Amino acid sequence: MEDRGRNRGGARRAGESPAAALGAYIERKGLKHSRQRDRIAQTFFAMRGHVSIEELAGRVRQRDPHVSLATVYRTMKLLSECGLAAPRQFGDGQTRYEAAAGRQHHDHLICTACGEIVEFADDRIEELQALVARRHGFEVERHKLELYGRCERCAQRGRGSRAAEATP
Repeated sequence: MEDRGRNRGGARRAGESPAAALGAYIERKGLKHSRQRDRIAQTFFAMRGHVSIEELAGRVRQRDPHVSLATVYRTMKLLSECGLAAPRQFGDGQTRYEAAAGRQHHDHLICTACGEIVEFADDRIEELQALVARRHGFEVERHKLELYGRCERCAQRGRGSRAAEATP
């Protein structure tokens, strides 16, 4: 079950770099090409993981202090529209972005204590979701699976503090 909602604005051609795909998308939309936009995109793809706008802006401003937060927002919107970035919301009110181009579908484990985000893929889960959809006559267009709880480190910390509280 593939997440097909990613390339709404223009699929990337095989072998095409993210920078070239963004440049082609900007040209098709009749938008202005800028050095700041390039720097934001390069920085985003170098960061990996699940990046907030604020984290990205901070990293970009280390190289170019004149880049505005608004420019970072607009650039990430473009990256999302052309299928190069996927916006993710993990229940904390903050949108994070992850590189989408050329990546296989995956799901997420999110720690509600420390915010750690773990990516995973499991063919059995995908098969089960497809089976459930078929049973209900449902044609899946896209999906996401997010599991919320405590990572091993936070769960151990929580057990340790409960044990200490129980000790007289």
